[in-house]
Amino acid sequence: MLSGKHVVLGVTGGIAAYKACEVVSRLRKMHAEVDVIMTENATRLVQPLTFETLSNRPVCVDTFSRVESWDVKHISLAQKADLMVVAPATANIMAKLAHGIADDMLSTTLLATKAPILLAPAMNTGMWTAEATQQNLQTLLNRGIKTVGPGNGFLACGDTGSGRMSEPAEIAEAIQAILCPKRDLEGMKVLITAGPTVERIDPVRYLTNDSSGKMGYAIAEAAQKRGADVTLVSGPVHIPVPAGVNVVPVTSTLSLYDCMMELCEKQDIIIQAAAPADYRVEHIAEQKIKKQSGEPFTLTLVENPDIAKAVGQRKQQGQILVGFAAETQNVLTNAQSKLAKKNLDLIVANDVTAEGAGFGVDTNIVTFVSKEGSTHLPKMSKREVADRILDKALALKN
Repeated sequence: MLSGKHVVLGVTGGIAAYKACEVVSRLRKMHAEVDVIMTENATRLVQPLTFETLSNRPVCVDTFSRVESWDVKHISLAQKADLMVVAPATANIMAKLAHGIADDMLSTTLLATKAPILLAPAMNTGMWTAEATQQNLQTLLNRGIKTVGPGNGFLACGDTGSGRMSEPAEIAEAIQAILCPKRDLEGMKVLITAGPTVERIDPVRYLTNDSSGKMGYAIAEAAQKRGADVTLVSGPVHIPVPAGVNVVPVTSTLSLYDCMMELCEKQDIIIQAAAPADYRVEHIAEQKIKKQSGEPFTLTLVENPDIAKAVGQRKQQGQILVGFAAETQNVLTNAQSKLAKKNLDLIVANDVTAEGAGFGVDTNIVTFVSKEGSTHLPKMSKREVADRILDKALALKN
């Protein structure tokens, strides 16, 4: 329930505006206080009186309308909100928000607020997939703005595809998840790996990969907020440690292997988001290797242990093991093979060459692969992906 929480709902001029009426109704039934801001175009689709009746509050439309109280509405609502939601969020309002344009009541309030913002995009498929919209979406996600949807289906314009606004129940659920975070991992031990490993060549050189650790750290933060006792085994990264998380630093793949062998049997859920090096140098030079006067130089590499497979061989009763498959081709085929060979319950697969996915960025595009089949998720922030991974792991455990 959302008793004591204040939600400011922005309604823009998309045909899905009628669905926002049910969003208000659901929020009121959850005991939230709701204020509605409508754009001028939205009032052509749904009368403000409808929202006023459902919310039991006056609807704001005009930034310069005269009111009985002396508060400046776009400022007072921006400060009062525990969460700002825009449903439907058109391509236009997303562009305004991405570029700091404040030319009406809604865009002005969005720019002024310090509250979290949740967008429920809704538009024609062509508009949703347009490069400009996707770039704006990336900008907003990078700022920490959250999204729910859009889904796929039949659109008002007659097209079928992505761009359909999420159903009111889904939006209400996303709102509740933000305002009243789950504590469904209370009493559980969750072990997460993150980042790259480093394999020394000599005292000043090493082999590594592009893993930034952002995905693993996002999972650790999400698990801790949901009540878990979290241990994060991390390779060398440049990310602040999430509050309340126990971090165990490692450097090489062998050190990661030793750590996992020590900790793995004591955990309820293990999520291996690290990118350990598959090979290490057979003989590390004690001194810096000098140039060979133009002569070729050969490094002999030996295979590192398969950590995920080793953890799978030690799997305990009731334990859930989640692995990652960062691929550049044949993503699903490789993920399905990995699932079976390493005794995992879930693989989080992605194409690291896809824009908005993979290493170093704040978003990801993943597919869940389990014995039940595969589920593809749209592009979302890594923090949102983290919660989806935990949801799936918990569902498998239960």
